[in-house]
Amino acid sequence: MNSRLLQALACKNEGRAPVWLMRQAGRYMPQYRAMREKHSLWELFHRADLAAQVTRLPLSLLDVDAAILFSDILVIAESLGLSIHFPETGGPRVEPAVRTAEQVDALPMLCVEESLSYVLETIRLLKPDLNVPLIGFCGGPFTVASYLIDSGSKQEFSLTKQWMKEDPSSLHRLLQKITLATIAYLKAQVKEGVNALQIFDSWLNILDEQQRHAFAYPYLKQIVDALANEATPVILFCRHSSLFPQELAALNPSCISFDWLRPMNELRSSVSKEIAVQGNIEPSILKLSKPEITQATQSLLQSMDGEKGFILNLGHGVTPDIPLDHVRHFVDVAKAWK
Repeated sequence: MNSRLLQALACKNEGRAPVWLMRQAGRYMPQYRAMREKHSLWELFHRADLAAQVTRLPLSLLDVDAAILFSDILVIAESLGLSIHFPETGGPRVEPAVRTAEQVDALPMLCVEESLSYVLETIRLLKPDLNVPLIGFCGGPFTVASYLIDSGSKQEFSLTKQWMKEDPSSLHRLLQKITLATIAYLKAQVKEGVNALQIFDSWLNILDEQQRHAFAYPYLKQIVDALANEATPVILFCRHSSLFPQELAALNPSCISFDWLRPMNELRSSVSKEIAVQGNIEPSILKLSKPEITQATQSLLQSMDGEKGFILNLGHGVTPDIPLDHVRHFVDVAKAWK
């Protein structure tokens, strides 16, 4: 198996940097859009054969160094007795929305092996013939909670912010339930054979420093600590991660995925050498000409030359308006580096 990613996550990579992309399977791919014409997004997530097929697309089309499970951070809601919906327009919705302390206390803690069996079946379908590591993932508890509370209207997170101020105790109970369900979910993924895990706490950036320490970091730390004995590296992603790298490093993940707001070599020097770093090409660069993509990619690789704990990625996911050929060029440049 191509183990470049795992070597880099252990900060022991001796060759070129491994490369994979967040949202590497998605709407920018004609092959994915063709599948979406036949199947709803809910069906793609819930049918293991289809989810496995989508997971494999970037391997055949891009030849990246890792596969990431095709799923959604909100599937964890189903282990709390809630339903998830993916309308054709707008973001995902959780029903019923969680808006009261009474609802929090009534949420069941369902067995993840049963409630999320389709995700685990996807892993079982993928593992026999993958020649690269498989990345499993989850949502950060705060991010998941914000979707449960604000549901489809996530722009301002007004209800989540109001809850933080008016009844922090019940919000902490909700976060704790999500955390315990998430730990069980990730351990189930590890048991089925994923090689690494990424936590997407996408909306951590809407919190100020005091709120991050109160409503996000303790729950992320619980997850990281719970996985410490699984020998499965954990990558931590959130928006604007480059603005508080030392706070994230204090959680002791295996790797931090950084955005493009600060140079990667500067970010590398701000965290322990025992923590790998991932990123941090701005996705919009892949809309530029191929020579410009080459220049930006090689510039980042040059700045990180010899770094044993570096994974090349975007600072966020591939957007639907990026040409597939440009994404392939980015990967090709990365793989040709030295």
